[in-house]
Parts: sequence; C-alpha cells; structure tokens
Amino acid sequence: MRPLSEYVNLPFLWICALGVFAVIILQTVIYVRAARAVGADVGFTKDDLRRSFKSGGIAAIGPSLAVVVVAIALLPLFGAPAVLVRIGLVGSAATETSSANLASGTMDAELGGAGWSPEVFAVAFLAMSLSGGLWMLATLILTPMLKRGDTKLRAVNPALMAIVPSAALLAAFASLGVAELPKGTVHIITVATSALVMAVCLVLTRRLNAPWLREWGLGFSIIVGLIVAYFAHGAGLGPSA
Repeated sequence: MRPLSEYVNLPFLWICALGVFAVIILQTVIYVRAARAVGADVGFTKDDLRRSFKSGGIAAIGPSLAVVVVAIALLPLFGAPAVLVRIGLVGSAATETSSANLASGTMDAELGGAGWSPEVFAVAFLAMSLSGGLWMLATLILTPMLKRGDTKLRAVNPALMAIVPSAALLAAFASLGVAELPKGTVHIITVATSALVMAVCLVLTRRLNAPWLREWGLGFSIIVGLIVAYFAHGAGLGPSA
C-alpha cells in the first residue's frame, strides 16, 4: 500500500483545490462589477466605492491571518490540497476537525493517530466536504426565505432592520468570544487583550481623526492576541501548567 502522503497530494485533489479558488475569484469579480454597476443608483460615488473596497481589503487581512494559522495546523493531517479546498470554503478548524474526528471514529481510528490510513483519510475528507456542502446548500435555500422576511419587516419598521443585522453580527462574534473564556487563563487573557487593542484603535480613530486605524484594528487585535497567547502559554498559564 502506498504511504498516506501520496494520497493526500493526488493531482485530482490539486485540481479540486484550484477549481475552488477559481470559483472564489470569479465570484469576487462578479460582486465587484455588480457593486460598481449599482453604486450610482444608491448614491455611491467612484471615490466611495474605492474607499469601500480598500476598507474591505484591509479588514480582511486580520481574519486571513487566522485562516493561515488554521491551514498550517491542518496540513500535517490532511495535506495541502485538502486543506486548501476546505479552508477556501469554510475556514473553521473546529468545524473541519469535528467532522473529520467523527468520521474517523466510526472506523475505530484516531484523527492523525492510530489507524489514520488512506481509507480513513478518504472517509474523513468526504465527511468534511459533505458538512461544508450541506451548509452551503442550506444557505442557498434559506437566503431567499430570509430575504422575504426582511422585506416584510422593512415595510413594517425600516429602523428595525437597521438594528437587527448589526445586533445579530455583534451577538455572533460575542458568542464565539464568550465560548473561549471557560477554556483557561490563556484564553481569557487573549480575548481581553484583543478586545482592549480593538477598543484602543477605535478611541484613537476618533481622537486622531485617523480612519485607517479603524480599518486596521481587527488585524492589529488578532496579531497582538496571538503574540500574547504565545507568551502566556510559554509562561505556564496553559492547561498543561
């Protein structure tokens, strides 16, 4: 039997990975062109659109760093093509590893450990792909339904729909942060540090009239949080202490 390293780098998997990123690039081009086409209709000038694209690109740097860390963590388990396919679509280490761990458990194998064979890898990768695919399918089906609800709520109370999306986004990210707190001292320190850095960036944005600090705030908070987590764990504050 060939070693697992040969299976995880099969040309077919590389073709799938390139196909995923080709779709992502195509979607990006379509969205950018659509934004430029309707910008004038909603009162956006070319300068407004340029600033929006710039802000979005800068704000994406921070989350992209987190995705890179996730990808590096998954490389020893699944290889480069599979990681690129999954991270390109989902980007959540918890989601991907949970699916793979459940799948490998059904074959009496440990994720990356005893019994981690090419057959188990194939089943785990299929489970990860089905998980992500069904999530995308649910989004495709539910989005039109939610859009109809959005239209009805806007007709009743337009101000309500200006608050609900922001509140939902804030609640979603807050729940992710709160879920990390019970895991240990390092997690508490990391979350608190990241929140403090973001708050400082927002305060300095107003005091110094520097909008770029708000754009880069997310990236700064993630980088500083990672650095603090590294040193806090090294200082013996982690679970192994």
